[in-house]
Amino acid sequence: MNVEMTGLTRRFGRTMAVAGVDLHAGPGVFGLLGPNGAGKTSLLRMMATAIPPTSGTLRLLGHDPGSYGPRREIRRRLGYLPQNLGYYPGFTLAESVEYFALLKEVPAARIPAAVAAAVERVALGGRAKTKLRALSGGMLRRAGIAQAIVNEPELLLLDEPTAGLDPEQRVAFRALLRDLGQRATVVVSTHLVEDVGAACTRVGLMDQGRIVFHGTPEDLAARGEGYGSGDAPLERGYSAVLAGARS
Repeated sequence: MNVEMTGLTRRFGRTMAVAGVDLHAGPGVFGLLGPNGAGKTSLLRMMATAIPPTSGTLRLLGHDPGSYGPRREIRRRLGYLPQNLGYYPGFTLAESVEYFALLKEVPAARIPAAVAAAVERVALGGRAKTKLRALSGGMLRRAGIAQAIVNEPELLLLDEPTAGLDPEQRVAFRALLRDLGQRATVVVSTHLVEDVGAACTRVGLMDQGRIVFHGTPEDLAARGEGYGSGDAPLERGYSAVLAGARS
């Protein structure tokens, strides 16, 4: 398993953002659903080693990120797209992706090919020399995905990756997710249940800091049978599970 967590918590002051999560994930695409404030971003940030857990155990790619050496090894082998992407507007797209390749310690001889491949995979090959400040919001999101995959990560964490993408780009992104999931563990946090149904092999639903459902998209859809809220089976399953967890 590339992700192993037991009793994981994260507290911010008096707020318990993540409240005792048990989760294991191996290769494939894992969709993380949940309403705003459910704790999804805090959970991803812990998996990205951006913040430490308050309590519980966490192992990523076989390592405990609690000490510097293992944490550096994990960071070399993971990719992370945060919900709010920071960037240097004066960098070209290629320069920005190259910068992340250097941070991930990609061998220097491999960097030009790795950058070109990452940019092509998000369909921005024709924009490689364009400065980031000149890209549209959807292009910037795809640039962030290119930065996250330039090191061919074994663990890829994507927080709301389809925000700003048009329907055609979302279809292409789902195909990319399925391809990446054949070799890596991909965790995607999203509000869009149709993306989960199209690309994910497993799904977890968070509410109030806890995982209230864990299974396949088909399992989630089945939970909504006979439930009236939602226009599609996955939406009805999502609504039914949340209603049950809160009752």
